Amino acid sequence: MAGHTRSNDAGSLSETTTPSRSALPRASTLAVWTLFVLGLGTLALSIRTGNAWAIEGIVRIDGLTALMWVVVTFFSGIVHSYSRRYMAGDARIEGFFARVLAFTLVVMTMAAADHVALFAATWLAMGLLMADLIGHERDWKQARVAAGVARRHFLASSGLLAAGIAVLGWTTGATSISGILGSLGEVPTTAALVAGGAIFLAAIVQSALFPFQTWLLSSMTAPTPASALMHAGFVNAGGVLLTRFAPLFADRTAAMSLIVAVGAVSALLGQALLLVQTDIKSELGASTLAQMGFMILQCGLGFFAAAITHLILHGFYKAYLFLSSGATVEQTTPGGHHHDATDPLGVGVGLLTALGGGVLFAVLTGKGTELNSGLVLTLVVVLTTLHATRDVLRRSTLPPTIRLVGTPLVVLTAIGTYAAMFNAISTLLSDVPATTAPTELTVVHYGVAAAFALAYVVTTLGWHRKSRRLYVALVNLSQPDPDTLLTTKEDYNDA
Repeated sequence: MAGHTRSNDAGSLSETTTPSRSALPRASTLAVWTLFVLGLGTLALSIRTGNAWAIEGIVRIDGLTALMWVVVTFFSGIVHSYSRRYMAGDARIEGFFARVLAFTLVVMTMAAADHVALFAATWLAMGLLMADLIGHERDWKQARVAAGVARRHFLASSGLLAAGIAVLGWTTGATSISGILGSLGEVPTTAALVAGGAIFLAAIVQSALFPFQTWLLSSMTAPTPASALMHAGFVNAGGVLLTRFAPLFADRTAAMSLIVAVGAVSALLGQALLLVQTDIKSELGASTLAQMGFMILQCGLGFFAAAITHLILHGFYKAYLFLSSGATVEQTTPGGHHHDATDPLGVGVGLLTALGGGVLFAVLTGKGTELNSGLVLTLVVVLTTLHATRDVLRRSTLPPTIRLVGTPLVVLTAIGTYAAMFNAISTLLSDVPATTAPTELTVVHYGVAAAFALAYVVTTLGWHRKSRRLYVALVNLSQPDPDTLLTTKEDYNDA
């Protein structure tokens, strides 16, 4: 490399050598944590009174609104506090904090919006602000391209949402979401299908489900705090959107089955893509695709409250993983201790724990005790329990006896906690229409159940590692937009 002076195409960070003296980061952080406390108060009042408050036709504060306020402000507060140090020295720190605060306020407004124009406008603003955060480092060509990719997807999502709401508003004569949902009986079948299809597409674009995952996989140029906010909060908007418009879908078995199929394909694809990633942020991106697939799957099963529960838990989990990703790099070493995944005793413990988890979930929630889509939800819990138990048994360094006895107790406690949280959120959302609307079983449900079981067997036995063609296909599917890659082999070519 001697004799050459090269500039990496990724560009250099425009940072100052001393932290910013601006008061905006501190004021913004204080404002968000104040909003969090106010959100907790609103949630407590909602739980105590069970009533919704509204400015007729403009905003409506119900259980879902109060819950989303608490969740959004909490994650935003964590990101604000973390960013005070992480972004120190960044030349555009004021712009970063201004956008994160604006994003928080916009999402809070969207969660409360009842007027269709306000809802559509905040949905659009939410996407544009996130695109700006993805392209925060404007000196990077790759960041500008990534922001453009995201912006195009978010504009498409907003256009679809506006079109769907416009059709519903035109056919019902209502200008509020509550008015539209109260007049769905007046909507012709064709109009309902067109509107429902547009709203569903808006949801899956925003949540980066297949085949719209490219914008999410291309967003790695975003600062880590922005990525945490994106993966913990922004992508969950698809589940909130479908929950708001649940009555539009809940009574249509074919539509719900389609939602199940799309969610299942994305969940399975995300899990498969996760297997071939080589860096932490890409792994987390593939994981988010899988988790959003599970969330939309739960909507399709008719358990919208379960989807809200899922997005909250996923938000906590993903925010922690992104914000601690640097420590993960430092602490990860090759050749870590792993136990044999096919050990007969371990397999037996895993199976018994999974069955116990399924029974516990069914007893506590009542789901899976009838011949309807609740069976599929319970199966997902069983497979999740089986996977978690197997993973803990493989990685634990505890003595064998403690490992085999303690692991089931820990996993079953977690399932019990999840079931209790699901019940609590279901109760909180009792004033939100159709948040629990199980559907009859169809061939799609049986196919999804079989696909999930087969995928678990394939990955457990390692069959996926034996196909080079499958590996290449997964690698290709997980590629971001090529112009958003921060390094290419040409950057290291001295010729």
